[in-house]
Amino acid sequence: MAKTTPKTIPMRFFTTSAAASGFLLATASAFSTTHRAITTPRSQNDQSPENSSTAVHMGLKTTLLTKSAIPAIAATAAVSTAAVKLVLDRPSRAYSQDSVAREYDAWTQDGILEYYWGEHIHLGYYNEEEMAAGYKKKDFIQAKYDFIDEMMKFGGIDPAVDSGAKVLDVGCGFGGTSRYLADKLGPKAEVTGITLSPNQVKRGTELAEERNLPNAKFMVMNALEMDFPDDSFDIVWACESGEHMPDKEAYINEMMRVLKPGGKFVMATWCQRDDREVPFDKRDKRDLRFLYEEWTHPYFISIEAYKELIDATKLMGPVKTADWVEPTIASWRHSIWVGIYDPRGFIFKPHRYLKCVRDAYCLERMHRAFKRGLMQYGMFAATKSTKEESS
Repeated sequence: MAKTTPKTIPMRFFTTSAAASGFLLATASAFSTTHRAITTPRSQNDQSPENSSTAVHMGLKTTLLTKSAIPAIAATAAVSTAAVKLVLDRPSRAYSQDSVAREYDAWTQDGILEYYWGEHIHLGYYNEEEMAAGYKKKDFIQAKYDFIDEMMKFGGIDPAVDSGAKVLDVGCGFGGTSRYLADKLGPKAEVTGITLSPNQVKRGTELAEERNLPNAKFMVMNALEMDFPDDSFDIVWACESGEHMPDKEAYINEMMRVLKPGGKFVMATWCQRDDREVPFDKRDKRDLRFLYEEWTHPYFISIEAYKELIDATKLMGPVKTADWVEPTIASWRHSIWVGIYDPRGFIFKPHRYLKCVRDAYCLERMHRAFKRGLMQYGMFAATKSTKEESS
């Protein structure tokens, strides 16, 4: 395992300096070459007093050049880093009607996200012992499988009980969780994943065939206007898809509609803190705007607001909620470190360099927003009331 970065060097250093580093290295290299040329020793045949005097003069000149160049290089570094940060602080992927499908199509096609995150486009789970030992010691991909297992426990999903369940995975990505659930719940279970991205459906289907999981299928469908009849699924699962929904109420209503009476609902989603008691200040609003517009999110809402939307359907029993910031927050910086440790996922794709730098910078901004309480990791679980319970 590589040595950890000293605490005195902030992670943002790596993301804001990345695009400037090439220029700075070139500058340092040019200076080093000039310095070596000036200070190369002369041959023994060239040691006349006249030449010795020249050597002394050149030595003094070299020292002056060296001392004068250091501030220039430092200034160049500062200016370059500031310029890069200025560019990165301007969000580049604001939400629009087709932006979610377009961006996820692109992420799936370039393969960088799959290379680093594996089949699961969601955060990982790190328990207290793993955090105490150092999160980078945990396998990054295994953390994502652990998250699914913990989310199953939170939602009361048990393979021994739900082995024949019909499951809907809302916002399935390229189907990592859908396939995991299809395998975990067994061949009698039927798992359907929906997404706006045709490329994700294609990739998800390919991987299901490779894993010999015919009980996992994928389709392009708008989660706000699902084609399924009422009461279609025993389990409705939604992991980190609510962030992209432009109508949170319709999102909740549709999931409750297609869930069978007695069925289980479990959702994980990024939330902003409830600002009704302590309104957002200027910094909060600036940071939220960046997080909205860099990764094509229309807006976030609070854990409390989601619970109110679920309760308002009058279809569900008591709603269990939790904030999983502590066991998930390590994922943001762990994502950056896996790219630093292994650059092969993007190094041969120069046309994606800027996008990778932007994503790394956004990961760090996310970490900071969650750490200071501006963002929360919302968990929700509830059972749909039966007709007898509703009456």
